[in-house]
Amino acid sequence: MTCPTAPGNRQPARGSGGAGQNVPGQGGRTQGTVVTERQPSLALGGVLTIAVMICVILGQFLGTAAAQLAAAAAAIGALACFCLHVAPARLIFVAIGLAQTVAALALTEGGATALLDALGRGAFIVALFTALGTIRAAAGGSEAILSCGRFLAEQPPGRRYLALTAGGHLFGLVLMYGAISLLGGLAVQATAGLADPELRHHRLRRMLIAIQRGFAATLCWSPVAFSVVLATTLVPGASWSRVILPCLVSAALVMGTGWLMDWIFKPRLSAPPPERLPQAAGWLASLWPLLALLAIIAAAVAAVDVASGVGVVGAVMLVVPCLALGWIALQLASARGTARRVARFVTQELPGYRGEIVLLFMAAFIGHLGAHLLAPVMDRAGLDLAAVPAPVILVVLVWLIPVAGQAGMNPILAASLILPLLPSPEALGLHPAALVVAVTGGWAISGVTSPFTASVLLLGSLSGQPARQAGLRWNGAYALVLGVIMSGWAILLGRVL
Repeated sequence: MTCPTAPGNRQPARGSGGAGQNVPGQGGRTQGTVVTERQPSLALGGVLTIAVMICVILGQFLGTAAAQLAAAAAAIGALACFCLHVAPARLIFVAIGLAQTVAALALTEGGATALLDALGRGAFIVALFTALGTIRAAAGGSEAILSCGRFLAEQPPGRRYLALTAGGHLFGLVLMYGAISLLGGLAVQATAGLADPELRHHRLRRMLIAIQRGFAATLCWSPVAFSVVLATTLVPGASWSRVILPCLVSAALVMGTGWLMDWIFKPRLSAPPPERLPQAAGWLASLWPLLALLAIIAAAVAAVDVASGVGVVGAVMLVVPCLALGWIALQLASARGTARRVARFVTQELPGYRGEIVLLFMAAFIGHLGAHLLAPVMDRAGLDLAAVPAPVILVVLVWLIPVAGQAGMNPILAASLILPLLPSPEALGLHPAALVVAVTGGWAISGVTSPFTASVLLLGSLSGQPARQAGLRWNGAYALVLGVIMSGWAILLGRVL
């Protein structure tokens, strides 16, 4: 899943170097900022966000227009509550969305239908974010999951990068960019005791970018990553089952390129690092809680998908909150304690993500409605993208999202705006997988370079570096190499499939 731009209205962790993100404390917990002040509007916003998730799930399984309308109405209500407490930068997106709404209704045919579709798209994204947030909240209270992270962070130099990249990938499948918070916080702890500042700086930097690149690889293939969900939704003929194998290759390229460049350009230290004692615990013994969690989620999602035919994403939105609730109940072993924990998540933790929720909804809304407004303009101008060579379109898709990310454009907005304007893959002579690979590959590059994404801002906070330092300077050469590789991979797919 992609990371949205940085959360709004959060205080930086004490002693961190960045703004806008909370850095895990000594426990490495991954929960969002908890709203401690008693604000009825924030609590109501959390309740309405849960209502959005429930209505979207009902719409996925029942296919009723009433559920979809209810989801849109609940999303508007949650947005209204959260807009009272977000940074002005978020309100700019809301103002753009309102202006688009007026233009669509006044100037275009089918404006009302497009508006409802845009509201539905935004509600869907918020519902998916909320569903995945439930398992993140449950995992944040699990000592077994934290132990998995400590094991990875304490690996010796010879296998540390691969361990953290693999760990960032596996944790990212469950925690989204909370994986960077958890593993990154543990990496900070693991390097804090190093007396040599040169060694401490280089080791922490390499550990953090290994985690980040592992997480970015999930954006290429994870069925619940926003990148994959949007690409398979907006590219005609695409589905997760049809693109999974090429997308897994993309994920391997993201991680493999990062490891190779780290190995080639390993910094030379002025003094040799101290020797480390070997770890007693084995890999399987240390990582089984995380692997078991992933296996349980995968099996449950597959069973629901096969039984209902609702699709992977719909199954995830049902399964994950149910598993999270059961996991919390097992942790607390008390019905009253479980009820209090759920209430805390709904009324305090979810409102702590209000910046993301507003941004995610508006990015999907603006992108969808913007495409509706641009389509007739392109027709009147005589622009025919079907005449553009397919390899050019693939290369542009790979590079456009990370370039737009440098200017602050959310990848959800960019993809929602661009993909509906493209001709169908059939008209371009391409397999849908080629377009999906191009979009998700570019999304992954944006996730490690854009100073406005949560993953890069988290790296800045954890390392005490500005976001542009943690983004373009740490990953600039990697992004250029990976962009060329992804462009070639997408073109190759376009020719052989």
